[in-house]
Amino acid sequence: MSDTKDSNGNTLNDGDSVQIIKDLKVKGTSVTLKRGSVAKNIRLTEDPEEVECNVDKVKGLVLKTCFLKKI
Repeated sequence: MSDTKDSNGNTLNDGDSVQIIKDLKVKGTSVTLKRGSVAKNIRLTEDPEEVECNVDKVKGLVLKTCFLKKI
């Protein structure tokens, strides 16, 4: 399994906090995740290009790592 990396090439680990670098619409809801929103305590998935996290009111969200920056 290859390393999971953020948009800047930093390695991500379980429990890291990440920041969203682009406004993202959440499919199936009316929620838009704003640029700069923070997702704490991420969980890595089987796919190295995706992480699972909780952001604001949305739980169990899967985000692409190309839209994330490690903080």
